[in-house]
Amino acid sequence: MFDFDFGKLMVVAIVALAVIPPKDLPRVMRTVGQAVGKMRRMAAEFQGQFMDAMREADLENVRKELDALNAKATAEMAIDPAAMIRDDVKKAVEAPVEIGTSTIALNAPEAAPPPHETAAGIETDLDNVRRELEALNEKAKADAAKAAAQAPSSPEPDETAGSAEASAPKQSAAE
Repeated sequence: MFDFDFGKLMVVAIVALAVIPPKDLPRVMRTVGQAVGKMRRMAAEFQGQFMDAMREADLENVRKELDALNAKATAEMAIDPAAMIRDDVKKAVEAPVEIGTSTIALNAPEAAPPPHETAAGIETDLDNVRRELEALNEKAKADAAKAAAQAPSSPEPDETAGSAEASAPKQSAAE
């Protein structure tokens, strides 16, 4: 603060010897020492108070951070899947709840014999397959007829080959 080094202290000591008589010098030195000691104590006290204030400020920051972490941890603890499962299991074991009656039959249906085990069943299956094939065949013919009706009328490939062959003898006859 005052930035006293050895050279400045020597200058002050020489001026003090010149101004202060030698018989008053011990009393003045004691007073100066007491004043310097008082100043050091005041500086140390100020520094201690300043450090305490800094620690409190740091503690407040640390407290705020801890409170934020505690709030976050509390929020995370609210969604604890293990505790939720444990509670559900305890509830299920301790007090069974009456659900009601089911309208669905819980017995397995009786197995019906396959229809093709008998000769009549096989013939019925064949008739069904035959009808389905006939229906598909008729549908395919109808689709082909629709496609032919919608397509522009163009000569069929057999007719184009025949007309090319017919034009060839005409050319040879003309020659």
